Amino acid sequence: MTNIKEVAKKANVSVTTVSRYLNDHPYISADKKEKIQQAMRELDYIPNSAATQLRSNKSFTIGVIVSRITNPYFAYLIEAIEKQLRDTSYHTLILQSHDDKEEELRLMNMLKQKQIDGVIMCSIENDIKTIETYTDYGPIVLVGDESLNSSKIGMIRIKHQQATYDAIEFLINKGYKEIAYCTGGKFTKSRHGSARNKGFKAAMETYQLPIQERYIFENIHTIQDGINIAEELLNQKQLPQAIFTGSDEVAAGLIQYFTAHNVNVPKNIAIIGYDNQPFSNMLKVALTTVNQPIDIIGERLVRNLISMLEDKTSIQENDSIQLSIVEREST
Repeated sequence: MTNIKEVAKKANVSVTTVSRYLNDHPYISADKKEKIQQAMRELDYIPNSAATQLRSNKSFTIGVIVSRITNPYFAYLIEAIEKQLRDTSYHTLILQSHDDKEEELRLMNMLKQKQIDGVIMCSIENDIKTIETYTDYGPIVLVGDESLNSSKIGMIRIKHQQATYDAIEFLINKGYKEIAYCTGGKFTKSRHGSARNKGFKAAMETYQLPIQERYIFENIHTIQDGINIAEELLNQKQLPQAIFTGSDEVAAGLIQYFTAHNVNVPKNIAIIGYDNQPFSNMLKVALTTVNQPIDIIGERLVRNLISMLEDKTSIQENDSIQLSIVEREST
């Protein structure tokens, strides 16, 4: 069986250098890394992961928390994160909170128990102060909206409030005044989706348009939710002029139901989605949506966390990520 002495000889480096490489030491030149990797391939050397973990006191595992992996947005974000981690010694463990506070804390306890080395939070259910207590056990990076602030957690902020304001303004400028709205949480007194709620309210107030309670839909996430909303709106006998869905999934459900019941989109009702998932341009009516740059978000999350894991200063992003509207047929 090949050992690291043979790898070192083949790569023309010291055994110490090979050992450092296997333990993910940050101060190894790219040239030496390449030589070691080539030697390992040629010798078919596979390091003993258990021994490596024991020596380094690391699991080389990153916990990635999402609300639910069936949401395509999170699936694509996980892919972007794993792509960034591919050239490191770390791999991912995908954890689902299912929008449950207690489940999220159970998953965070894996960091406390040293089962994972760090956490990337793609969603958050608990108060930020509660999550901060877990930074005593390892680094945490969170992607969130403009309202979240922390000196202990690496923050990648997305301008959801501004993006939602822009989306509603976009609809208004197209002549739509009676606008329905979907949120992932509660419309009032809720952390989940609160930034988007503020953006919607601000735009409606700026243009002095009334917010109608019958056109506010809460805890909306899936294609089936969109189908249910479309059915409910048709039962009301009077459609709003437009609807902001909060996700492309919900928008897909709306388009599916409306087109099946001879409701013309956008003539009878305009629909705008959120995320710009790959399927949004392939629906029966191509979807106007808010674009989230998944690859950029994934790159920043990983860059921040790896920096913290290597005991460097956390990369605090000084600017938030701005979102843009992609106009298609549904508006």
